[in-house]
Amino acid sequence: MKLNGSQILIEALLEQGADTIFGYPGGAVLNIYDELYKNSDRITHIMTAHEQGAAHAADGFARATGKVGVVLATSGPGATNLVTGIATAYMDSIPMVAITGNVGIPAIGRDSFQEVYIAGITMPITKHNFVVREVENLADTVRLAFEIAMSGRPGPVLIDIPKDVTAAECEYEPKPAVKPRPLPKVKPEDIRQMADMINASERPTIFFGGGVISSGASDVLKELMHKAEIPACHALMGIGGLQTDDPLNLGMIGMHGWVSAGRAAEKADLLIALGTRFSDRVATKMGDFANKAKIIQIDIDNSEIDKNIATDFSITADVREVLEAVLPLVNENKHGAWLEQIATWKNRLDYRPVDNDSVIRPHQLMRAINEAIGENDIVATDVGQHQMWAAQFTGRRIPRTFLSSGGLGTMGYGYGAAIGAQIACPDKKVVHVTGDGSFHMNLNEMCTAVSYHLPVITVITNNEVLGMVRQWQTSLYGKRYSSTDPHRQTDYVKLAEAFGATGYRCRTIAEFREVMAKAMQADGPVIIDAIVDKDERVLPFIPAGQTIRNVIVD
Repeated sequence: MKLNGSQILIEALLEQGADTIFGYPGGAVLNIYDELYKNSDRITHIMTAHEQGAAHAADGFARATGKVGVVLATSGPGATNLVTGIATAYMDSIPMVAITGNVGIPAIGRDSFQEVYIAGITMPITKHNFVVREVENLADTVRLAFEIAMSGRPGPVLIDIPKDVTAAECEYEPKPAVKPRPLPKVKPEDIRQMADMINASERPTIFFGGGVISSGASDVLKELMHKAEIPACHALMGIGGLQTDDPLNLGMIGMHGWVSAGRAAEKADLLIALGTRFSDRVATKMGDFANKAKIIQIDIDNSEIDKNIATDFSITADVREVLEAVLPLVNENKHGAWLEQIATWKNRLDYRPVDNDSVIRPHQLMRAINEAIGENDIVATDVGQHQMWAAQFTGRRIPRTFLSSGGLGTMGYGYGAAIGAQIACPDKKVVHVTGDGSFHMNLNEMCTAVSYHLPVITVITNNEVLGMVRQWQTSLYGKRYSSTDPHRQTDYVKLAEAFGATGYRCRTIAEFREVMAKAMQADGPVIIDAIVDKDERVLPFIPAGQTIRNVIVD
């Protein structure tokens, strides 16, 4: 059948199972939006307040479901407004297809109105990108984009479509949805060697990241841990990969991770890294991280092997496939002395904040959020102190229930991601945890939550400063608070009401529990302004370039 480019795009998206798209209209994509209008019963379009919010929403949709998120923007500033969201997804290996319009082919290269070379701009932050010059190539380009986005290490792909291509016609033939490309088969001798190293270890420790979440390897990871009695710690991206009350779960490791987890990595004789890239927020001093251990690294992306930390043995493959293969070869084991040593570190060294019911202490706030929501509900964070407090204390124990910008550290990520997650999972509660600094970045997306009646609960840990940067200035810059106290006068309760949402303010943990209970019953978005002391710090804290031996705990 003969269709125009816009019709082909819609059909190709539906063919890939993409029934939801986030975006913002503009001149170069008007033909596409006309088809979205005509097909509104088949594909849902969510219009955000800003293209960056749309990109973060597509990202949140993907993180919450494991599906490919889709975002659409017009040419020029619409396309460039996606860049931060695309980079956020790229750094955290999130599958996304970003579709941009462009000026017509005859106008390309003439500095036309709202023309920009978005393919060149995004080349370093996408797995691949395409410029479609002929309508005959459009359907196959969409198919290939989805295949690339979901294959191997997931990530974003961009498709740039000139306006005249969206109007041109050609024959369209439907095809089945694409599947991820097959991975190289794991060699039996590699699995045997990995099992031998595990069986010979006396002080083994597992360190895992987001690859365990994206590969669906949480259950088999737990089986391995308990069969061989191996404790495990995780990066920020691994939150939800294990139940928080699992006795072998050491919790988060790294700059703001638990001291006992850091010591376990430091003193291990074998460190098994699963789906994680040894970022500088974990291996805070390259060359002096787990240097007493033999290191096994399992990652789907060969470029991550030996990139930051030299390994003794590695396998480039899907984490789940490797764990399923090695599990039968690993001996049932006990490491009582090793676990006793780790327990001693926990009791002696781990940070234990003190409750104070007359105010709102951050750890109490996050625990209260955890008490209010279910284990399948979702926490989406922005970036800063509140992000680390949420990581430490919200108790997420199910994969895909903690959404946060890890690699890029994108302030303003949280509201868009929460919206995407709420659209994807309408039966779940979504709590957006933010700080007053991050919230000001993209608070305009409150209008999106209101327009679509999304019951997203936003909890602002309001300390009236840029808390994480100020914390560094306190510890490392002699308390010279340069530009971290913006003296803003925003009234978040009135702001919520102005947008058509509900707003509350609380100053004690009892007041927070009371308003959180109300927020849980609301059928629309809620903002909770939770007042926190500006001198609260995220602890533990390893200064940049230092090691677990230099950790600050009080």
